[in-house]
Amino acid sequence: MTDLSVNLNKIALLRNSREGNYPSVIEFAKLALESGADGLTIHPRPDQRHIRVDDVILLSSYIKEFNLSNGAQKEFNVEGNPFAEPLTLNDNTTTPYPGFMSLIEQTRPNQATLVPDNNSQLTSDHGYDLKQDGNKLQPIVSQLKQWQVRCSLFMDPDCEQISLAKELGVERIELYTGPYAVACKKSISAGVKSLEQYKKACEHANSIGLKVNAGHDLNLNNLKQFLAIGDISEVSIGHALTVDALLMGYKNALSDYSKICHFK
Repeated sequence: MTDLSVNLNKIALLRNSREGNYPSVIEFAKLALESGADGLTIHPRPDQRHIRVDDVILLSSYIKEFNLSNGAQKEFNVEGNPFAEPLTLNDNTTTPYPGFMSLIEQTRPNQATLVPDNNSQLTSDHGYDLKQDGNKLQPIVSQLKQWQVRCSLFMDPDCEQISLAKELGVERIELYTGPYAVACKKSISAGVKSLEQYKKACEHANSIGLKVNAGHDLNLNNLKQFLAIGDISEVSIGHALTVDALLMGYKNALSDYSKICHFK
């Protein structure tokens, strides 16, 4: 069985296209958890293009209240660049971005997924090069351990890099599955060939004691095949689920994703 963590970024993006709070990120968080999601994922960026600072704080409180009220153990995963610095926007109504690590310290999510993105990227598009960034990340990983926040690193399916992640002391990695999704669109054979690399990476990570998460452009067409590569602890899905919800309805789309993830 694989946990399904629902990414709420696209709900927030839709809300931000108008003034006010419609659609409500909290309402969709509630709907996701009540419909079978195992957790929630958000990726707050300094420019607050979708998830805002206030969302992070409200969702942190909401999921704790949900767990307490329902005797549940739903998880909260916050993604982002740990070196993202404070940023004040030219908007008197938007809470200034305090920096990623400040948000983590304030909300103490179950998991912090560290991602090497920057403000100019449309979306996350590569994993860490730990030969270059390992030394900088070491104190971040140590700090997260002190806060009792599980640390996951966004990684390409590269066994050498995954070994370096283990040396840093992280508990998990998240495999960046964008290239796999692109390969699947090209042809069945391209998708199968891409999976070979991910399978090796997953098996290697498990063999050295790392749990494996995965995410980016996983959808109803490619998810089942991906989960067959090995022991995947968690997938975070938002973009495709939101698009499918336009056609199927949110509960129906979430149900279909849950069935695939929970089949194991």
